Amino acid sequence: MREHGRLNLICSLFGVGLSSFYDRQKRRTQPDIKRLQLRSKVKEFFTKSRGSAGSRTLVGMLRDEAIEIGRFKVRRLMSELGLICKQPGPHAYKLATIERPDIPNVLNREFEPDRANQVWCGDITYVWTGHRWHYLAAVLDLYTRRVVGWAMSVRPDADLAVKALDMAYESRGKPQSVLFHSDQGSQYSARKYRQRLWRYRIFQSMSRRGNCWDNAPMERLFRSFKAEWLPRLGYRNISEAMRDVSYYLMDYYNWQRPHQFNDGLPPAKAEALSKPVSGIS
Repeated sequence: MREHGRLNLICSLFGVGLSSFYDRQKRRTQPDIKRLQLRSKVKEFFTKSRGSAGSRTLVGMLRDEAIEIGRFKVRRLMSELGLICKQPGPHAYKLATIERPDIPNVLNREFEPDRANQVWCGDITYVWTGHRWHYLAAVLDLYTRRVVGWAMSVRPDADLAVKALDMAYESRGKPQSVLFHSDQGSQYSARKYRQRLWRYRIFQSMSRRGNCWDNAPMERLFRSFKAEWLPRLGYRNISEAMRDVSYYLMDYYNWQRPHQFNDGLPPAKAEALSKPVSGIS
C-alpha cells in the first residue's frame, strides 16, 4: 500500500493517471508482436533480394503483401536488424563548384590521338566489396583504349588517383609529354596529384564542370565493366574484388575483349599491330 501511495503521488505530480502508468508498464514488459512481425517480413524480403533492396523497394514489396508501412519506419527496422542495402547511396566525392581556368579543357573531346602515350584519361567509380564500398581509379591510353593503370581504395582521394597514375607511368616505360585528361574531381585537382604530374612531366587537361561527355571514353570503360563483368551483387570481399578487377582490366579487356573503336581488335592487340613506340610493354 505504501508503494502504491508513492506511485500515486508521483503520477499526480506529472499529471499522469495511475492506470495509465500501469498500462504503460505492462506494454513495456510484453513483446510488440506487430513490430516483431514487421521486422520478420523486412528481413525476409531483404534476404530474398540478396541484399539489394533499399527502404523504398522494401516498402513496395510489403505493400504487395497488403502491409501498409512508411519508408522511415522501414529504415528504422533495417537499422534495428543491421541490414545495409547494396544499392549506391551518396558517395564521398567532393563536387566541383567552380570552373578551373588554370586547368583548361585542352583535350576538347579530341579522343583519337596519333600514337600511344600521347593522351591518357582517368576517372573513379565505386564497387561493392562485401560490407562496404571501395573505389576504383583507372587510367586509359586513348590511342587504342588500353587500360594502363588502376588502383582500389576505401577512399576516393588523391592517393588513390596517384596510385593509378604511378602504375600507368611505370608500366608504360616512363613516357614524356603525355597529356592527362580527367573530370573536375577534387582528386585530380589536389596538390599531391598535380605535383605528381609535374614530376612525371605530364600535362593536365580537365573536362568542363558537369559535362560527362568531355571524358566519354572513361565513362564507356566503367559502363562496360559494370554491365558485362561486375557481379550483380558485387564482390564478397576486397581480395576477390582486387583479383577480378585486375583480370578484367589488364587481361580480358586489354587482350581478349573485342573493341569497336579498334574495328573489333582488343586494345593491346591493336596497339601491338600499330607502329612500335619506345617504352611500351
